[in-house]
Amino acid sequence: MGNFSRSSQTTIFDSSKQKNAAIEELRSIFRYHDLLFQLIRRDLVTRYKRSFLGILWTMLNPLGTMIILSIVFSHLFNMRGTYPAYIITNLIAWNFFAQTTSAALNSMLWGSSLFQRIYLPRTSFVVSTIGTGLVNTLLALVPLIAIFLVTRVALHATIFLLPVSLLLLAAFALGVSLIISTFVAFFPDVAEMYPILLTAWMYLTPIIYPEDLLKNVLGGWLLRLNPLFPVIRVVRLVIYDGTIPTLEQWGLAAGIALGTLLFGWIFFTQESKTFAYHV
Repeated sequence: MGNFSRSSQTTIFDSSKQKNAAIEELRSIFRYHDLLFQLIRRDLVTRYKRSFLGILWTMLNPLGTMIILSIVFSHLFNMRGTYPAYIITNLIAWNFFAQTTSAALNSMLWGSSLFQRIYLPRTSFVVSTIGTGLVNTLLALVPLIAIFLVTRVALHATIFLLPVSLLLLAAFALGVSLIISTFVAFFPDVAEMYPILLTAWMYLTPIIYPEDLLKNVLGGWLLRLNPLFPVIRVVRLVIYDGTIPTLEQWGLAAGIALGTLLFGWIFFTQESKTFAYHV
């Protein structure tokens, strides 16, 4: 009887000692940095290994789109000499956002089946798409510089602020990717609906037309309610306009980007515990 008393123990669950899911996920991402590298490498190899043009396609894609849009819209917006530089600047920023968020959905659908088999950071598939997007964007800067030189649009010293503006764009894209990836884990049809949303988002954002066209539409609320606009604007300002964004412009872009990332990270990590039950 005495032996039984000594061996019996009561397990007490202390909820105050639970680890924060968002912080633990962040630590896991740093621990599994080799996995991120391999996922980025896989995405790049998969994209280019069956393409005849290979890595050149990343440079030719925005260039071809820019040529078509310039032919159609340069006269309409009275920007004949500078429109190619304007449009390719916006396209590179937009393509980064659109491609990374779309790729995050596909990566989530592909990788979610692994959650039942092995442990790995749930955010790794989403974060890796941002890394892939940054590599592609760096390659796309080659045709951008070429267009500026050909059209004789000046490249200003403010272009050295591009890494800062790109990081804000990457933070915003990651936040949006985490949010929509959470929904797609529960509702796969979101992946089919997202391209429609992207198309609408593009036409509601000054990508192919000057922002002045929307300033007086609905009292300017179309721009104010568009969270992507302030982030893309700082990219355009440092490349095309050659001006340093004001503190207000930096602050608005940073607030939206980092706020979206924080919300997306917490939302994703809280819901990711049940992903394995919905695949």
